[in-house]
Amino acid sequence: MLSARVPKVFWISSAVTVCAFLAGCSASVSAGKSESKLSGQKLAVTVAEKLAATTGQSKPDITCPQDLAGKVGNTTRCTLTANDGSTLGVTVTVSSVDGNRINFDIKADATASPAAS
Repeated sequence: MLSARVPKVFWISSAVTVCAFLAGCSASVSAGKSESKLSGQKLAVTVAEKLAATTGQSKPDITCPQDLAGKVGNTTRCTLTANDGSTLGVTVTVSSVDGNRINFDIKADATASPAAS
């Protein structure tokens, strides 16, 4: 009997979409800066936490090489790496800024890149 395996990246992609359209995501930044900016490291942690909460699974491996400036419409790219080594691009877009809180939407790419051989 054949059984279809759904790749983990598919489930994570679905969770990213849920976060982007239903939950909304946000993170606080350090006060006292002239321009709000969320470090790439803190952004990666926040995105991973939101995905874990949405899926009920452990936190995925997320990397965000650039900071996210707190201006509506600004974007940055992150990468989600699944346990099998496949990767999924994730776009993070600032939806609003409220004081030292940057609110953002997360959208996963439609397809994952296979694991490197």
